[in-house]
Amino acid sequence: MRKVRIAILGAGSAGLTALAQVRKHTDDFVIVNHGAYGTTCARVGCMPSKALIQAADDYHRRHELDTLGIRGGEGLSVDLPAVLQRVRDYRDARVAGVLGATDKLGERSIAGRARLDGPQRIVVALAGGGEEVVEAEQIIIATGTRPVVPAPWRAFGDRVLTTDELFEQPDLPRRIAVIGLGVIGLELGQALARLGLDVAGYEMRETLGPLTDPVVQAEAERLMGAEFPLHLGRAVDLGEGVGGAIVVDDGEGQREVDMVLAAMGRRPNVDGLGLETLGVPLDDRGLPEFDRHTLRVGELPVFITGDVNGELQILHEASDEGFVAAWNALHGPTRFRRRVGLAIAFSDPQIAVVGQSYAELADRDVAVGEFDFSKQPRALAMLQAEGRLRIYAERGTGRLLGAEMLIPAAEHIGHLLALAVQREMSVAELLTLPFYHPVLEEGLRSALRPLAKEVYGEAPLELASI
Repeated sequence: MRKVRIAILGAGSAGLTALAQVRKHTDDFVIVNHGAYGTTCARVGCMPSKALIQAADDYHRRHELDTLGIRGGEGLSVDLPAVLQRVRDYRDARVAGVLGATDKLGERSIAGRARLDGPQRIVVALAGGGEEVVEAEQIIIATGTRPVVPAPWRAFGDRVLTTDELFEQPDLPRRIAVIGLGVIGLELGQALARLGLDVAGYEMRETLGPLTDPVVQAEAERLMGAEFPLHLGRAVDLGEGVGGAIVVDDGEGQREVDMVLAAMGRRPNVDGLGLETLGVPLDDRGLPEFDRHTLRVGELPVFITGDVNGELQILHEASDEGFVAAWNALHGPTRFRRRVGLAIAFSDPQIAVVGQSYAELADRDVAVGEFDFSKQPRALAMLQAEGRLRIYAERGTGRLLGAEMLIPAAEHIGHLLALAVQREMSVAELLTLPFYHPVLEEGLRSALRPLAKEVYGEAPLELASI
């Protein structure tokens, strides 16, 4: 049996951030990891998907080259195996960087499946066989998530993929159904369609990605639906087709495909983790209640952090939570203020939801400012003039509350607005900040001006007096 000050369960983004913080203060720790090292983001998520999206967007640009006076775009073609190999090469470089955090820890890194036996005892089924018992003064649970695949779909074998397998494929068949059009499904569905595959998208909800604003949602349906067919608001069943095909049935129609990409979210890795031994109630997902500002489970020396806690499955949030959990395991409970919410889908146009969403503000009387990017000068020059930006502010004070957008380079305007919301800036204050010409950010100012009139009744001065 080994006794340590801190045990970290999981070597994903949250676990590695916790590790980095713990190592600044003590060497008396272990980190236990089951399965592949390298984080979900680096191995199968945000990094390889962005490499695939880049190839798809660059190839799609061929349709606009003639308009720019550049000839020969019609002669371009996609070598899909080469695209996928480049994705893996890029992915492997990112993973190699992550692995450096654990590959020299020696006996402080344990490969195996952890099971709690109370709030300070862990039994590890070692990857090489046998067991090891660890007693820890503090435990940080960061075991991550795995893709959701309905049990009956597993009968289709490797014809139903998740993002855990997609990027390992040396090639892809022509006909693909993407089931689940959240952030990942929407991004990959559009990318695969742009690379020349016959793609159809299915989503049980009525919305795409993280959107809740009906105006932005309608624009997303129009623009994305022009690239590949979207089937929203209906559940899907799979059946056997002819010659190994899969029949996708949404209740209103059937479609034969060669492969299904299941992108219906991720499930916390708590199976067999022994959370029931903590002596606290568990919810219907098998998770204990915890304080999201300390990440502590009740009054126990246990912290639950990152994707596994079922809150925000986003890398920067997982990293923040890894820091919070480690700090509190080391120094005692401190309540940390969480950053303003920011969700981005790297579709084209990009989607961003900042701060409080339209749905979260539905019961409040808020002012809304809007701008149509089909009229934005820089976007017109870039041949990317499409999409909508909607910003929400508090009536009376004009304090910015949130925004939803489907616009070119939403990742940048989304960050600007997130900074403003976190700083509790008002519409008037944001309008006094510099806007260069001609830039896409001028579209932000174009949405703020009508918002200011709605909040204040007149346009405020855009230069601060001294």
